[in-house]
Amino acid sequence: MQRSDLIALIGLVAFALFPAVAWAGDLLWAVDLASRMLIYGLAALALNLILGYGGLVSFGHAAFVGAGAYVVGILSFHSFMGGSLLGLPGTTSGFLAFPLAILVSGALALAIGALSLKTSGLYFIMITLAFAQMIYYLFISLPDYGGEDGMSLWERSDFGPLDIGNDVVFFYLCLCLVLGFTLLKRRLVGARFGWTLMGLRDNPRRMQALGTSGFRYQLAAFALSGAVAGLAGALLANQTEFVSPSFLSWHLSGELLVIVILGGIGTLYGPIAGAVAFLLLEFLLKEVTEHWQLFLGPILILVVLYARRGLWGLVEGRKGD
Repeated sequence: MQRSDLIALIGLVAFALFPAVAWAGDLLWAVDLASRMLIYGLAALALNLILGYGGLVSFGHAAFVGAGAYVVGILSFHSFMGGSLLGLPGTTSGFLAFPLAILVSGALALAIGALSLKTSGLYFIMITLAFAQMIYYLFISLPDYGGEDGMSLWERSDFGPLDIGNDVVFFYLCLCLVLGFTLLKRRLVGARFGWTLMGLRDNPRRMQALGTSGFRYQLAAFALSGAVAGLAGALLANQTEFVSPSFLSWHLSGELLVIVILGGIGTLYGPIAGAVAFLLLEFLLKEVTEHWQLFLGPILILVVLYARRGLWGLVEGRKGD
């Protein structure tokens, strides 16, 4: 077992035992914070697939997170208020809402990626941001779904015998989904798909000379990344029991980029470490001052200057996942 895998296994065990430790210390409120860390970690893992391994800097990934969240919110809304969404009746069933959130976000990412990948560099960054802002303003202009104020979920998604209304159960659902995608991502990165993405990132001209269709691989990665971000959005809607255009805002896209950089770009487990560090710093610094970003900035600068592989690189102590 490699050192990185051993450290990740220790982290997994720590997360699995966390609710019991929180209960023993009368800190059950911290389980909600840990769930948020896992949700942000899942979204950051999705972004890191295209950023760290594909070299594609997307500044609009909040669009997919928000799309997934709104699918859950709108279906819940119609379940209690009547009506339908594009002919689909409302429902609170997680077995329907979550897959639909993944499909909608994946389809949205496929459409945006098909256009955005015609560009590169700064133009790619700006066009992903432009699409995200278009979707942001679209949902602001929908008063039936709360407009700028957003809307509350009547209840969390229904998974039958699995009561995710219980914060501990919801925490373990988040943990299982993060673990599942991490394992999937590890297989993808180690397969031809991942090596091709990294080749396109490092030397696109050589890959083109070898006859590799860079567009096809990058589009597939972008769509998968968007679909998983949509799953994170569905979880976020359930965790907050609220959906608003802030889930689509460029601020969230920026936070996800910061998390990936903080944890380690192009590392397998770094985005999760980055999400834990980011939200823990936010929580602790907010106890001191409302201007907590003022202190986060210097920390991020130090990480970029002295830890090129992020916090995970410091923990791991050597290159390679």
